[in-house]
Amino acid sequence: MTSLAVGSLVWVEDPDIAWIDGEVVQVNGEDIKVLCTSGKTVVVKATNLYPKDAEAPPCGVDDMTKLAYLHEPGVLQNLRSRYDMNEIYTYTGNILIAVNPFRKLPHLYDSHMMAQYKGAAFGELSPHPFAVADAAYRLMINEGISQSILVSGESGAGKTESTKLLMQYLAYMGGRAAAEGRTVEQQVLEDIQRYKLGNPRTFHYLNQSNCYELDGIDDSKEYTATRRAMDVVGISPEEQDAIFCVVAAILHLGNIEFAKGKEIDSSVPKDEKSWFHLRTAAELLMIVDKINSSIGQDPDSKFLIGVLDIYGFESFKTNSFEQFCINLTNEKLQQHFNQHVFKMEQEEYTKEEINWSYIEFVDNQDVLDLIEKKPGGIIALLDEACMFPRSTHETFAQKLYQMFKNHKRFSKPKLSRSDFTICHYAGDVTYQTQLFLDKNKDYVVAEHQALLTASKCSFVSGLFPPLAQESSKSSKFSSIGSRFKQQLQALLETLSSTEPHYIRCVKPNNLLKPSIFENKNVLQQLQCGGVMEAIRISCAGYPTKKPFVEFVDRFGLLAPEIGKTKVFLRAGQMAELDTRRSEVLGRSASVIQRKIRSYLARRSFIMLRRSALRIQSVCRGQLARNVYNGMRREAASLRIQRHLRMHLARKAYKELCSSAVSIQTVMRGMAARNELCIRRQTRASIIVQSQCRKFLAQLHYMKLKKAAIATQCAWRGRVARKELRMLKMAARETGALQAAKNKLEKQVEELTWRLQLEKRMRVDMEEAKTKENAKLQSALQDMQLQFKETKELLAKEREAARRAAEVVPVIQEVPVVDNVMLEKLTSENEKLKVGKLNLAMVSSLEKKIGETEEKFEETNKISEERLKQALEAESKIVQLKTVMHRLEEKILDMESENQVLRQQTLLSTPVKKISEHLQIPVTPNLENGHHIDEANKSNEPQSVTPVKKVGIESNGKLQKSNLERQHENVDALINCVTKDIGFSHGKPVAALTIYKCLLHWKSFEAERTNVFDRLIQMIGTAIENEEDNGHMAYWLSNASALLFLLQKTLKASGANGATPSRKPPTPTSLFGRMTMSFRSSPSSNNLAAAAALTVVRKVEGKYPALLFKQQLAAYVEKIYGIIRDNLKKEISSLLSLCIQAPRTSKGNVLRSGRSFGKDSPSTHWQGIIDSLNTLLSTLKENFVPQVLIQKIFTQTFSYINVQLFNSLLLRRECCTFSNGEYVKAGLAELELWSCQVKEEYAGSSWDELKHIRQAVGFLVIHQKYRISYDDITNDLCPLDRKLAGVPVRRRALNWFTWEPILSVQQLYRICTLYWDDNYNTRSVSADVISSMRVLMTEDSNDAVSSSFLLDDNSSIPFSVDDLSKSLQEKEFSEVKPADELLQNPAFEFLLE
Repeated sequence: MTSLAVGSLVWVEDPDIAWIDGEVVQVNGEDIKVLCTSGKTVVVKATNLYPKDAEAPPCGVDDMTKLAYLHEPGVLQNLRSRYDMNEIYTYTGNILIAVNPFRKLPHLYDSHMMAQYKGAAFGELSPHPFAVADAAYRLMINEGISQSILVSGESGAGKTESTKLLMQYLAYMGGRAAAEGRTVEQQVLEDIQRYKLGNPRTFHYLNQSNCYELDGIDDSKEYTATRRAMDVVGISPEEQDAIFCVVAAILHLGNIEFAKGKEIDSSVPKDEKSWFHLRTAAELLMIVDKINSSIGQDPDSKFLIGVLDIYGFESFKTNSFEQFCINLTNEKLQQHFNQHVFKMEQEEYTKEEINWSYIEFVDNQDVLDLIEKKPGGIIALLDEACMFPRSTHETFAQKLYQMFKNHKRFSKPKLSRSDFTICHYAGDVTYQTQLFLDKNKDYVVAEHQALLTASKCSFVSGLFPPLAQESSKSSKFSSIGSRFKQQLQALLETLSSTEPHYIRCVKPNNLLKPSIFENKNVLQQLQCGGVMEAIRISCAGYPTKKPFVEFVDRFGLLAPEIGKTKVFLRAGQMAELDTRRSEVLGRSASVIQRKIRSYLARRSFIMLRRSALRIQSVCRGQLARNVYNGMRREAASLRIQRHLRMHLARKAYKELCSSAVSIQTVMRGMAARNELCIRRQTRASIIVQSQCRKFLAQLHYMKLKKAAIATQCAWRGRVARKELRMLKMAARETGALQAAKNKLEKQVEELTWRLQLEKRMRVDMEEAKTKENAKLQSALQDMQLQFKETKELLAKEREAARRAAEVVPVIQEVPVVDNVMLEKLTSENEKLKVGKLNLAMVSSLEKKIGETEEKFEETNKISEERLKQALEAESKIVQLKTVMHRLEEKILDMESENQVLRQQTLLSTPVKKISEHLQIPVTPNLENGHHIDEANKSNEPQSVTPVKKVGIESNGKLQKSNLERQHENVDALINCVTKDIGFSHGKPVAALTIYKCLLHWKSFEAERTNVFDRLIQMIGTAIENEEDNGHMAYWLSNASALLFLLQKTLKASGANGATPSRKPPTPTSLFGRMTMSFRSSPSSNNLAAAAALTVVRKVEGKYPALLFKQQLAAYVEKIYGIIRDNLKKEISSLLSLCIQAPRTSKGNVLRSGRSFGKDSPSTHWQGIIDSLNTLLSTLKENFVPQVLIQKIFTQTFSYINVQLFNSLLLRRECCTFSNGEYVKAGLAELELWSCQVKEEYAGSSWDELKHIRQAVGFLVIHQKYRISYDDITNDLCPLDRKLAGVPVRRRALNWFTWEPILSVQQLYRICTLYWDDNYNTRSVSADVISSMRVLMTEDSNDAVSSSFLLDDNSSIPFSVDDLSKSLQEKEFSEVKPADELLQNPAFEFLLE
């Protein structure tokens, strides 16, 4: 502490709560008098005080390297502040500190949260284990470096939960998913019965703590979650059963009680209950089905992510060999941790070009040498003591005292003869050596080892592998401590080859209850976890690392800019700067007070002077008003007299004028009535004459009509009889073709049957081949295994022979014959002979393997040949089907030509002569006096032509088949509509052209046609360029319009017609058509208008047409989704800039007014508006239906709402007052845009921003600490209140709110993350936070309500019915078809 002033805020050490804050009230040299917040006053030395940051946010910081004062009380206070708000994770650089909340927080660990952290930069979002796991995963993928995550902490700190979260996220990134199975109750009950378990109170290993249940923890759900987690990480169900069998067997072994046996050193199970547990344990360990697979890492993987879950530093009242090993591990890991922290500090200093060469950090290598150094370490001395049978723990302790009496890390307790104390990095630990020797010599009994190794369960046998036999008695003693040290060294070598990440778990209290934070307990764990050591390393250099912008913003009034991008301060320099800053602020406050007092005095004088002038003006005004009132009275009396005289004269004149007008009106009416009577009589006589003449003319016409009808009926009967004879002749010719067709169909059926038979044979052959291959493969594997074993045996035999050969000369030199050695040599010779036999066996096995491979190759060749034969047969069948299809088309063409000939026969010359004889006019629109409308034309064949063109065109139509003409017409249509042929009267020309062609060609009623397939292929090819919104909008307009027309046209097979009354069938006889033509004779103008309105006509659609409609609907949805996603992609980058803008703007514009940036943050919002306007103009130009435009912008605004709202809830730097004002301004721009484009295009887009509007409404409220919980729940979400008379604070609320939207979890998250970066105002009070926390606790079991993040909805928000309701049929009546097709004679029907 360099300097302190009165009023400075400091931290004072407290025996009860570790540290307490207070204010300096008196400074007397090195003695500082401090008034604590608890009310007591203490006097302490200046060196025992730590400064407190008065501007620290009340909710703490997410990274403790951002603290202005990085010291012990600052770290403790920051953790406590965040813990009180359920922010249990905090960074210290790249180290994650996790404080156990002792409650469920499911909203922090669901799939939405994992999706948010996926790919996010480390430190960008709130601290979380997912961020650590994602950083490790990204480093492994991008840089190809193996990663390790070390999770440490004492029992109950949450290490296992943190490890499970890491594994959950890594499994999520790896794409592994767990399969759902039985219900929770079924699975738990079945497993309990299988493992013969029951109440945990009945098992000795579980009833020692008397704690069987925890509030809020469902053991059955935890069990199924563990099972599901095993599925995720790749542990098979068989392996899971083996693991739980071992655990259950251990529980049963703990319940076995023994009694003294018959022999002296023997024992037997005490009672039947013990026998039951013994038999059950044996059954679980031995009688288990064989497991073929094993748990482990993928052997082919190049890189890995290791997760290490280890106990933290332990120091109890009694510390034995177990604590000694655990603390050794922590010492090793602490050294690794210190080196990593120091390396990170060096990288930070190098990046900022700071000299760091003189910075020292304390290494704990001396403690490690004390424990594990050879030959003078504690472990080496312990192994030496274990090798002597007379050694005891006391002799071992005396040896330690003699060896390390001068070691600074080793000491002997005063009142103990066998204990010793080691000064670890986390504190002194006293170890009791009573059981050190026994535990170091602990080993598995050979019989037990053999029993468990022979288990039928591969998992159990794998836990107890057979130990290598010692070759001689001179082998070194292998102790538990030595093996532990070797394993620890291997672990550290693995960690050294990886990039480490650290998670330190902290238990806030020993009661294991939520909302309790014990400072001393947490502080001790931070020291044991090495966090305080990392802070000490940081304090050895430059603990305060302020970015340049923040430093100038805070201390700009003291000094100019220094540094590159950050300012590095030594310990104590921050307090010195704060003291000088307080002095400058004090002087500035005096100047401000002086100026304000001067301003108040001047304002008082000006008010008095203004009042005197106002009184004088009022008196003078009153005198002037009195004189003015007298003048007004005199002028008023004169005006009243003048108006009274004028009124009397006008009244007399009006009475005289009214009498004269009445007399004139009566006379003129009498003359008009006489004239009207004469005109009525004349008109009645004319009407009587016209009706009489009309009756005579109509009588003559009816007689003439009856004569004509009789004549026509006689002639048409004669013609029909002649046509009947011709039809009978044509039927005989058609019968021959039908017989040929039937014959071809039989051939096709026979070939189809043969193909199916070939397929069945091929399938059977494939199955047989697969089985044979499997047998060969298994045989090959068995042979290879035998070959491998034989080779290994042969190698062993050769090695034994070599050793025997080496030993033989030594034996020959001995003068005395050794019979034992002679027998040994004889057995070795016999083994060599067996080895030769093994060589012969190996050669025979190699021959068998070669023969098996040859058989396998021959089988493959045969299967390939049969496959080729099946494919050739299938191609022949396809060719025959094609030939049959062509023959059917030719038959249809011949039938259509016959129909044409029959039409020509009916419309021959005699009909024309009769019509000329009867003098009936024939117009282009009439046929035998009957008008041909659109409906009747569609029912007639396509080749029907007027009478006068039959003779000219008949030869040409016979030369060319209808099928070829149809193909040419389809090609012409597709070539035309593929181009951009524009719009007519606001509707797409291509859509209506396609619809009219399909309707005229009767494609909707066809059972088989390829027109629809070609149209779908054409649309799919046209929309391949998904980035061109203009092109996509054009096809969206055409596809939606065509889909609308199909929806109105097609009806399912067997459905009722659209019209209520059915039209009568068209008469086929000459007399019937003549009768209808005479009965219905509307004017040609009315018929033309009716044809123009009836664009859409109901047709019974067949399967191809209905399938085409479904495919077209799918394309409409696809094109809609492409345009929507293109807009989202375009504005996503701008949205990210909008989220980052407040932070960058604070770096560009300081309080002094100097600007370092060129672009204003508002340009990002303007960019979003420009993107919306560009797309809207594109959609308007292509006449996309309004319902689709509304849905596009509605989903886009929903996307904006999700991105902005989730950013507020995940990034604390975004949840600020300035960011709220910034986003509010941007939302105002979006609201203005919605109002300008109106509801016909914007739809309900503005309502989609409801979450971000309410959240921003809270951020911009002033004096949040005065708001109660009722104000938030009622005023923050009112029902459209008016703003008249509402205070300013509530107007900010109501501007963004109409109905309750935000959940309690979301409100709690915003309230706890909020901080004021401009005025440093407080958030809501602690009572409000407590009320929200209570509600959250009540709803904690509801996973849906616990999730506070929003999801982006990417579904299709409209249906075909919605599209049909938005359009009308009459809108297509005036659309003109494509000009290119009108020039083609085959498309003349488009003009009708």
